Amino acid sequence: MSGEINNSVKRQELLKDLINRLHSGDDFDAVKADFAKEFDGVGADEIAAVEKVLIDEGHVSVAEVQKLCDVHASLFEGSVAEIHADKNKTKEEGHPSWILKEENRAIERLFENRINPHTEELEQKDISAVQRLTDDFTLLWQIDIHYSKKENLWFPIMERYGITAPPQVMWGVDDDIRAMIKKVRSTLTEFSGKRSLKEDEITRLTSEIEEAKHNVYEMISKEENILIPMVSEVFFATDWRHIREQSPEIGYCLLDDHPSFDIPEESVLSAKESSAVTEGVVTLPTGSFTAETLTHVLNSLPVDITFVDANDEVGYFSQASERIFPRTTAIIGRKVANCHPPASVHIVEKIVDDFKSGKSDSEEFYIKLGDKYVYIRYFAVRDENNVYLGTLEVSQNIAPIQQISGEKRLLNT
Repeated sequence: MSGEINNSVKRQELLKDLINRLHSGDDFDAVKADFAKEFDGVGADEIAAVEKVLIDEGHVSVAEVQKLCDVHASLFEGSVAEIHADKNKTKEEGHPSWILKEENRAIERLFENRINPHTEELEQKDISAVQRLTDDFTLLWQIDIHYSKKENLWFPIMERYGITAPPQVMWGVDDDIRAMIKKVRSTLTEFSGKRSLKEDEITRLTSEIEEAKHNVYEMISKEENILIPMVSEVFFATDWRHIREQSPEIGYCLLDDHPSFDIPEESVLSAKESSAVTEGVVTLPTGSFTAETLTHVLNSLPVDITFVDANDEVGYFSQASERIFPRTTAIIGRKVANCHPPASVHIVEKIVDDFKSGKSDSEEFYIKLGDKYVYIRYFAVRDENNVYLGTLEVSQNIAPIQQISGEKRLLNT
């Protein structure tokens, strides 16, 4: 046993040294050659452990790991040990990992059958290709659903098993890809309606498309060669069932039809069963509700409510009919910092720190999301002795409210 432990420590140190060499600017091919010499195969879980050690010890930041994510993927691709194969469920139709791969195949088909040929038409100065590419990239934006399922369903479970660095890094890259796709769509909008395009305009647009395509394909490789093998080692049937049950809440990417999948009843209650309303009465200073009635009252409000407790863990969220941001029960108990992209974590942490210190009691933001104008407010929750209990987030689409004018005193008949 001690020999296995020592070997594991040695392997981790070797991997850590290889990654550190990459971060310090060593020649990539030389590092890759040493890797091939030292290892016959490496588990995705060990890759995660090494990145976590590097980040926890302060050797590199999440952003630095993110910048070299493609290098890491290239280094480790094809080296993930085949011993994970028996736990990999990607061949079981309807399983969440099968769905993830099928969505990837749909994304690849969108590029192969539409985006690639339409880009070639653009390069031949066919101006009508701009509209076709606009339609294509409207479809490609469904990739946001694909990434949201990872971020809101897969990542919280990974964090509970101590796999923290890979989700942070991957979420950052997801956001980079989102930004690239938005950039292409913005350029297409700019060029829409033009009778012709200059050579440099065509070059600019095709370069933006190629950059987005390259990074989308790199993420597909990371998901299938690193993410799936990694979680297949640690996820139980309960975890997969939870992902399966919560997926419709977020949706599916470029899939009109997908088979159902019944995960074996070998584990604890499903997410729906475990979150069932407790019988009894909730007594408040100004009245009381049954727990079931209170649930429906909160869900009837025209706002999304999320409560983060004094330990910075998500304790509750409402399920209003018009949802603004995806929320699943996987976030309950999750650290609030892990519920946000790496690029915005510092903002969330500052708000919470200011609430805890008493420096402020509220904060607000307002952003455009398509046809929605989202008003996001944060409130410090304190008791009668001014002790901090947590933070309440309230989000609302105020676009319809901004259209109100005049007066309405009577019911429509």
